[in-house]
Amino acid sequence: MNKDEHYMKCAIEEAEKAEKEGEVPIGAVIVYNDEIIATGYNQRESSQLASSHAEFIAIERANQAIGSWRLEDCTLYVTLEPCPMCAGAIVQSRIPRVVYGAKDPKAGCAGTLMNLLEEERFNHQAEVVPSIMEETCSLMLTNFFRSLRDKKKKQRSTDKS
Repeated sequence: MNKDEHYMKCAIEEAEKAEKEGEVPIGAVIVYNDEIIATGYNQRESSQLASSHAEFIAIERANQAIGSWRLEDCTLYVTLEPCPMCAGAIVQSRIPRVVYGAKDPKAGCAGTLMNLLEEERFNHQAEVVPSIMEETCSLMLTNFFRSLRDKKKKQRSTDKS
């Protein structure tokens, strides 16, 4: 197992925490000097805050761990391709490398819909490494949403009875 796969497994563990809490299973870790300094997982439902994405939480924790808003020597690992908000936070925090698992065809801003992380008009760009453990990350999300749809379907049929 290479380093990217190792740290992606750690991000998947964060995503599993989210799923246990009924959140969309997305996890993130930030690595500095070959050590995880911050973790985060999706908490939008529990917090009711739009900014409670895994990456955003991990970035804020990394800022605290390092004592700086600049995360210039860090790598972010996240199970789902960053959205526009998180891509903006990545650019603003100067993270130089982003590794993600599953592509996001609805909101992906690290190459799928657009690539804000490598946009040369910004004053900072990040190297993007896509599709690390993609199948595992995608399957986790697919199974979560399938289960959610099944629960809603059962609830509707119970409501009709």
